[in-house]
Amino acid sequence: MTIIDAHSHLWLKQDTVVDGNHLYTTTRGRSMFFDGERQMLPPFMVDGKNTAEIFLANMDYAQVGGAVVVQEVIDGYQNDYLLEVSKKYPDRFFVCGMPRLGLENAEAEKQISADDILNDVKALYSRGFKGIAIPGHRVSRPMKDLLPAMKYMEEKQMIFSMCLADNERQIAEFQEVAIECPNLKIAIGHFGLATTKNWKNQILLARNPNVFIESGGITWLYNSEFYPFPSAVKTIREAADLVGIDKLMWGSDYPRTICAITYKMSYDFIIKSNAFTNDEKAAFLGENAVKLYGFKNLPELPYIKNMSE
Repeated sequence: MTIIDAHSHLWLKQDTVVDGNHLYTTTRGRSMFFDGERQMLPPFMVDGKNTAEIFLANMDYAQVGGAVVVQEVIDGYQNDYLLEVSKKYPDRFFVCGMPRLGLENAEAEKQISADDILNDVKALYSRGFKGIAIPGHRVSRPMKDLLPAMKYMEEKQMIFSMCLADNERQIAEFQEVAIECPNLKIAIGHFGLATTKNWKNQILLARNPNVFIESGGITWLYNSEFYPFPSAVKTIREAADLVGIDKLMWGSDYPRTICAITYKMSYDFIIKSNAFTNDEKAAFLGENAVKLYGFKNLPELPYIKNMSE
């Protein structure tokens, strides 16, 4: 089975300001977050570097062929590093650039215009990015401010990845701009924030032919339940019944989620579930992402026995 991770993160250094809060690496995989120190990485990643090489080791071990790398403002802008990753490992990673959003504070966000975002997207495309990722759940501006950039992405056949807030207004606005760009391929992250009240409205956006949903962070959303995440299985099944399994993709939200579970555990609860046919599992875990992101020349990854077996 071809397995593709449709939602992951990489960074060399986490040191940024969001909403007036300084977020930065401390020690043993920890970071200062909005409400205090958090275990941002597994504790053995002692230098705070979340590199492609460490991720590839996890991917090879878990037999994950490729990964889509998106960006989040809490990690700082990683455009330079992700371009290096893309050039070094072109067959394993599809990386997304991130334009300036001004999320350091409310005043800074007001200073970033729709034209500024468009010009940043143009610059990122010229540097070699084929996708753009925006953490929309942290953006307060109206979705129409993204429309010029989205139309440019549509023209250049780029892929747009975005997470949305649990916000009826934002969801409705996103529907409008998605219709305005019918040929722009869009992936919505965090599985519609499946534990919140408006999650189905996010999933239903995938009724647009150009919109897809990925499950990055679903094990975080159901973290209190823990492996094998029966409610997550039920949610994915319900979403598949709403919009079709061909519109859904697996994503891990690596590396933060593997503080609680192993990387392989973030998808094998689907393989072990009887809620899906084998064809549905293959589509959700990899085939849909291969079609959307165009992965080619994926490696064959043999199973390596553990010492404990």
